[in-house]
Amino acid sequence: MNNEHPLITARNQRTEWFLDTRFGMFIHWGLYAIPARGEWVRSLEKISNEAYQPYFEQFNPTEYQPREWAKLAKAAGMRYAVLTAKHHDGFCLFDSQLTEYKSTNTPAKRDLVCEYVEAFRAEGLQVGLYYSLLDWHHPDYPAFDDEYHPMRGNEAYRDQPRDFQRYLDYMHGQIKELLTNYGKIDIMWFDFSYGELSGEAWRASELINQARAIQPHLIIDNRLAASGEGNASFGTATPEIYAGDFACPEQLIPPAGLVDALGRSVPWEACITLNQHWGYSASDRDFKSARQVVHGLIECVSKNGNLLLNVGPDAKGRIPQACQQILLEVGTWMAEHSASIYGCGRSQLEKPEWGRYTQRGSTIYAHIYERGIGPINFRGLNGKVKRACLLADHSEVKLELPWIAKDYTDDLFLNWPSAKLPNETATVVALELE
Repeated sequence: MNNEHPLITARNQRTEWFLDTRFGMFIHWGLYAIPARGEWVRSLEKISNEAYQPYFEQFNPTEYQPREWAKLAKAAGMRYAVLTAKHHDGFCLFDSQLTEYKSTNTPAKRDLVCEYVEAFRAEGLQVGLYYSLLDWHHPDYPAFDDEYHPMRGNEAYRDQPRDFQRYLDYMHGQIKELLTNYGKIDIMWFDFSYGELSGEAWRASELINQARAIQPHLIIDNRLAASGEGNASFGTATPEIYAGDFACPEQLIPPAGLVDALGRSVPWEACITLNQHWGYSASDRDFKSARQVVHGLIECVSKNGNLLLNVGPDAKGRIPQACQQILLEVGTWMAEHSASIYGCGRSQLEKPEWGRYTQRGSTIYAHIYERGIGPINFRGLNGKVKRACLLADHSEVKLELPWIAKDYTDDLFLNWPSAKLPNETATVVALELE
């Protein structure tokens, strides 16, 4: 008898495609690209609405070409994307009828979300939209007593009247617009809950029911109830209706992946920046290498998770050249090795010391990061491998039990004929089991 909670059964069905894709592009973009000091600049520098207004009046990304963004994501091996339709500053990249604070009222005069959805769909990628639950521009969002609002602790805001229910009506209305006016949306990525503003404080059940009524297939993250450091009821045997379809740890790959209360793997996605900021920062050149990105992607898959890798376009609408170069290098590796990523997950084998395993069906993919000073050991596989080959070109790889390893009769070993690995980012050996 199956006693699984119906919400868990439903989320597992909805997320099947998501867990096959494994690799996505996160895009943080908005007015904050103009000051170019990251997406939290308003909060960190306590910038008022009035002082932030010039960025609204200047916003005109004349070089925004979302089809080029989509082609770059595709070239990198990404299969879905998530764009910030509205971030914490409240500025909307879409033509909302509920506010004047939107891209169509800037010099750009463009519905940037509409263009993004059409472009990424045209390239065959799944489409997601990010929406901030916070809103530092809306007059009814808590300010003086809030933990993050730019005007927190500002005496001028202490006694200002705020009608939070009116803000929630506005927020729910905007979600309805996004899910009604832009065709099929695959992912709704909310951000984020904190303190007392969590779960039903957002009228979360009502919001989920509305979203599912419009787009039943939609998958939703867990941040209506949590933030980057927690999962709320998502991993329990009886999740709340707003617990989400997947967890999204931030700037961290969980050491052992994520499992529920019964030890079963749950859908999750690590959201990670390519440098040290989500939004564009002109001074931040601390980029991860393509090798680091590939290893991070492999690690996520080896733990049954996805990688959502972030880029922050500049005020002109360009993804920085350094980001493009890294993603193209990742794409070069993916072009030959994506079979070890898409549709794969945790292997039945323990993590080896020379890299990581992923697995799909009866094929194990050995991702080898370093040559070492002796033969590479595949523990416990003696008599179990039908065929071994390099994934890149399907050339045969000879596994053996050499005389020097006669005490390790359960294992197989691989000796490379050269000192260097065939692919120094990660050489992949496909092991087809008996």
